[in-house]
Amino acid sequence: MTAADVDDSIVADDPLTGMDAASFEAFVGEVAQFRDTVVAPNVNRWESEKRMAPEALREASAIGLLAMEVPAERGGLGMSFAQKCRIVEVLSAVSMPFAFSLVNTGNVAARVARLGSDTHRERYLADLMAGRRFGSTALTEPGAGSDFANIATTATPVDGGWRLDGAKAWITNAAHSDVIFCYAQTQPGSRGRGIALFLIDGTQPGFERLPPYELAGGHLIGTGGFRLDGYIAAAEDLLSPAGEAFIAALSSVNGARTYVAAMCCAMVEATLASAVRYGAEREAFGRPVIAHQGLAWKLAGVQNRLEASQLLTARAVDAVTESLRTGDASGAILPAAHAKKFATETAEADIAACIQAMGAEGLRSDHPGGHHLIGARIANYVDGSTEIQTDRIARSLAATYAAS
Repeated sequence: MTAADVDDSIVADDPLTGMDAASFEAFVGEVAQFRDTVVAPNVNRWESEKRMAPEALREASAIGLLAMEVPAERGGLGMSFAQKCRIVEVLSAVSMPFAFSLVNTGNVAARVARLGSDTHRERYLADLMAGRRFGSTALTEPGAGSDFANIATTATPVDGGWRLDGAKAWITNAAHSDVIFCYAQTQPGSRGRGIALFLIDGTQPGFERLPPYELAGGHLIGTGGFRLDGYIAAAEDLLSPAGEAFIAALSSVNGARTYVAAMCCAMVEATLASAVRYGAEREAFGRPVIAHQGLAWKLAGVQNRLEASQLLTARAVDAVTESLRTGDASGAILPAAHAKKFATETAEADIAACIQAMGAEGLRSDHPGGHHLIGARIANYVDGSTEIQTDRIARSLAATYAAS
């Protein structure tokens, strides 16, 4: 089915409710089948070719995966945030980089549907949902990453709109995306107060795509950058004015940190399952490897920390959902930071432990550990580094405990 073919009767208009339970569980089965038949057999080849997989993203669109949070009346699936987290978890069991690329185009489609003008929706929405065009959100720059307020890309008023100049770096999907939510500074020196959000079209003059980055792995994310040199954005392409855009970006990052934590849980669980299966089949000193206490206790520790990650992630999902209901993101900041910090830090170490438990066999590409280890490393950077989460938690200590 396509996103447009979904019967409105099985999709709730309320994004907090999402698809009804039975329909959603059936859809999870479709996603798992897509993952196992399209992504799993090809992920190592795509990685060896060091590229995104736009053809697979287009195939994903056939079951609506690029339109998860697009409202049903706009042709999407109308999923809730919690349901989106579940879907990216299913996909990340095989490839977090693929899931991360997919969810970024889906996020842009959902924001075009909700924030864009009628012209934007007519021009971009159907193509985004069908995988004919891909989306990115462009915050990071060569000189501004975690310090988002320090961005230097400028937006200068001109007749009928704005002129944008500057460079963006470390942008997910930049290898192919051309529908881009771009943050720019309208009042240099004002930091967050001057930052506005624009929709830019990478097929228009003034946009220059830069070559994708050569990375140690995770090329499916399509990380790269672009330059804007005299790019003209029409007046209606200003989606959030100065000040409001910065606050909205800080709010939306709570959701991103939460689904990254969910992705980490999926990677650990898949690698742990692989290690346990191998340990049950492989014998050493007359008994299955898993029967040796040293190995069994190591993997038990992995499972223990996985349970903790899953619970922290579930708490963050609930907090983000509540923030969407109330419009107040403050209550989701700490739960999202705790979930992302713990899930990313433990994922990298625990995936490595599972690989170690399999001996040299764990390094073979027909096991998931190597791909997931790179995914876990990536997760430590995206949507706020692990250090940023630690700092966010540290700054809350006085308010949380001083009174007591």
